[in-house]
Amino acid sequence: MSGHSKWAGIKHKKGAIDAKRGKIFTKIIREITVAAKNGGGNIDNNARLRKAMDQAKEANMPQDNIKKAIQRGTGELPGVTYEEIVYEGYGPAGVAVMMEATTDNKNRITSEIRKMFSNHGGNLGENGCVNWMFTQKGSITIEKAKYSNEDELMSLSLELGAEDFQSDDEDSYEIVTTPDTFEKIKQEIEKKGIPIVDAEVTMLPKTYIKLTGKEAEQMIALMNELEDSDDINHVYANFDIPKEILEKAGV
Repeated sequence: MSGHSKWAGIKHKKGAIDAKRGKIFTKIIREITVAAKNGGGNIDNNARLRKAMDQAKEANMPQDNIKKAIQRGTGELPGVTYEEIVYEGYGPAGVAVMMEATTDNKNRITSEIRKMFSNHGGNLGENGCVNWMFTQKGSITIEKAKYSNEDELMSLSLELGAEDFQSDDEDSYEIVTTPDTFEKIKQEIEKKGIPIVDAEVTMLPKTYIKLTGKEAEQMIALMNELEDSDDINHVYANFDIPKEILEKAGV
């Protein structure tokens, strides 16, 4: 899980920077709108909306923005119609890449994603070409610098019902759960006062492809470009890039 764990920490840091410049607001507002449209405006009955609201709170989004996004989703206010699309493709060295997008212009974003892959040594594929390489899991990342008692954390995680506990990354632990037990385990860890750097229900790779040299640089550039798109909510990939290369690339 080390490849996913390292990139999860990077995403968290990038998210904090994006929040400061307001970029992340666009993605969160879209997610709130779609979540409210699909499941209603009550967070008690809509887990997806509750998660989006948590993200909005973490990003310090104004309450008025949140309220209007929900109202657009429930139809109380007029708004743009968004379409949810999953894209799949191959990055450098055949790395499997899945993307979840929310867009008001499918033709535009499809063209943009195809160009991103082409520019960075990959190609956009057909639906189903790589999704079999991933499994939906809950992932909770904790920095070792903020919590150093590995044995205690591992015991707690397994007692709570976690599927796996990984500590092979030098900077962080990763707790893997089923999607159904994710929220309960996350809440129990938080109750213990253990700081969580990243937590999400995600698509974890079944295997990883280790990248170095030019292919690693291309993969980093592709990931950054994909995640910078306002239309793309999540990117999943089965690469493992050494920490020193990530640091050299400035991520």
